Amino acid sequence: MNKLLTMCLTALLGLTSASLAEEAGTSEAEGGIAQTRQYQACILQMVSRANGAVLVSEIRGKCSAQKNRQIDDDILASRRREEQLAITSRRALVPHKRNFLMPATYIVNPKEKPIPPALSDFAPIEDIDNIEMKFQLSLKYQFAKSVLMRDDRFHFAFTSLSFWQAYNSDASAPFRETNYEPEVFWTAPVEFQPLGMLGIDASEVAVGFSHQSNGQSGILSRSWNRVYAKFTWESGKWVFGLKPWYRIREDEKQNVLDADGDDNPDIEKYMGHFEFRSTYRTDNHELSMMLRNNLRSENHGAVQLDWTFPIWRGLSGHAQYFNGYGESMIDYNQRVERFGLGLILSDLY
Repeated sequence: MNKLLTMCLTALLGLTSASLAEEAGTSEAEGGIAQTRQYQACILQMVSRANGAVLVSEIRGKCSAQKNRQIDDDILASRRREEQLAITSRRALVPHKRNFLMPATYIVNPKEKPIPPALSDFAPIEDIDNIEMKFQLSLKYQFAKSVLMRDDRFHFAFTSLSFWQAYNSDASAPFRETNYEPEVFWTAPVEFQPLGMLGIDASEVAVGFSHQSNGQSGILSRSWNRVYAKFTWESGKWVFGLKPWYRIREDEKQNVLDADGDDNPDIEKYMGHFEFRSTYRTDNHELSMMLRNNLRSENHGAVQLDWTFPIWRGLSGHAQYFNGYGESMIDYNQRVERFGLGLILSDLY
């Protein structure tokens, strides 16, 4: 009887593979066929082992739960699927880095001026409040896919990070600093099968060019250009990322007031040559840590801790702690310690 039922279900599954693919919630381009076949194989296997008291609805429920668990565990692939579903036209924009709004952050040491003391009369804000707003907008646009290899992607991205002295009425509540970072980069998923024994499931590689500046001129101007590679891999609910870079050199300034030339020749002394990030995601919570270090005897670096958490009906909170150098371009050579609390608009994964 079980054999007959299995044969009937096999024929039925063959006729309804399209509807099952839709139920699986994936497209052919994103591995929908493979997931549908796994779903079908699960049903056939459970039917062949079932007794007469097992209902077909129970079998379908167990196989659906197994399918959803596999999708949820694959963090990187899940993000790629969501991005591809969002990109329904060539005009679509999707999140790149975190998008967040922190109405209140507390700076432990805000009184240090980010310019040489001899030029302190040029400072736009003489006294910086301990409390200021911090917010980031980061979007990317996919302009090509599957060019060099299957499922690779070319992107343009833009990130804006602002620090607003919104409560500093004595200084007319100015924007203290805004950093702009346009990027062009290529990404591709990579499967490292030999690393499976270490619990590494999948990975992604990226290569790109980044320009970062604060949009200022004269002695307040800060900028640099980099080429970078980024290696991202996951293990269970953990995602790790290593991003080394190489700075493109600029001509040296003859005078600090010159418009042309390198505005910050010692930036690598404080920002280093790489960034490491680890992220743990479970349910609706995401914990992440970012580390930078110059790996020199005169040691400078930075650590940033982020926690995003659900608040109410899809609204999520965001807590952040930063300690070190390079939080903003204007403060790249000043040690900053900051605590922040606000809302997250889009997470990393």
